[in-house]
Amino acid sequence: MFRTFEISDPRFEAEGLRWVTVKSPSLRERVDMTLFVPAQATSVQHIPAVILLHGVYGSHWAWALKGGAHRTAARLIKEGRIPTFVLAMPSDGLWGDGSGYLKHSIQNFERWIIEEVPAGVRQAVPAVTEKSPWFISGLSMGGFGALRLGAKYPERFRAVGGHSPMTHFEQHSQFVEEKLESYNCPPVDQSVFETMLRNRGRLPPFRFDCGTEDPLLQLSRDLSNQMKNAGMVHEYAEFPGGHEWPYWETHLADMLLFFARNGLS
Repeated sequence: MFRTFEISDPRFEAEGLRWVTVKSPSLRERVDMTLFVPAQATSVQHIPAVILLHGVYGSHWAWALKGGAHRTAARLIKEGRIPTFVLAMPSDGLWGDGSGYLKHSIQNFERWIIEEVPAGVRQAVPAVTEKSPWFISGLSMGGFGALRLGAKYPERFRAVGGHSPMTHFEQHSQFVEEKLESYNCPPVDQSVFETMLRNRGRLPPFRFDCGTEDPLLQLSRDLSNQMKNAGMVHEYAEFPGGHEWPYWETHLADMLLFFARNGLS
């Protein structure tokens, strides 16, 4: 799938972190991923994989180096609370302040996540195969991406989550410098709930949460209520905290435990 594929030398990797840069056909440029590959991964067949999507202004390293996602995963695995799995933390493509993980007029950031990230992970981690179960979550813009992509491609994921998510494309205007019309995003892809409705009979388990001091709190409350009124079973939780890394670092564990209850094995 990739014209070029660069991977970090194991001699210089640390704490299970691995780095990959590929030439993406969908983005027509080089793009990066940070992976967490626990030592136990070599002894697991068809190991599960979890995609974590970052928010605006961030990149592939944010979940690990601002949120310690690999340490949370390693701790839960060591404690026996979740099975061994691989974390895939891709860049959103670095378009503007945030690509939204959407299809633009020239670049397809959606296809990058849905097709190319799994292919890159399989190439970098042979224990991840075509039979491996996949999960997806993210924060803020990444929460929007994860919830929308999980609803649009329900057959690809065992379970889907999000922290402090945006729920509609228009909400990007609160964060990004770029004009929304410059995204050239198809109208059909702009709403998380409308995407859920189109696939309501095929949705995997969903979970999302938000901090009680988060300015996006009402968006999560509204989405949960819409889902309840539509008869869509899901988990929604609120915890103290704002739109900030200490909140996401703390509550990633809740999401991984949710995935463990829903097929992370």
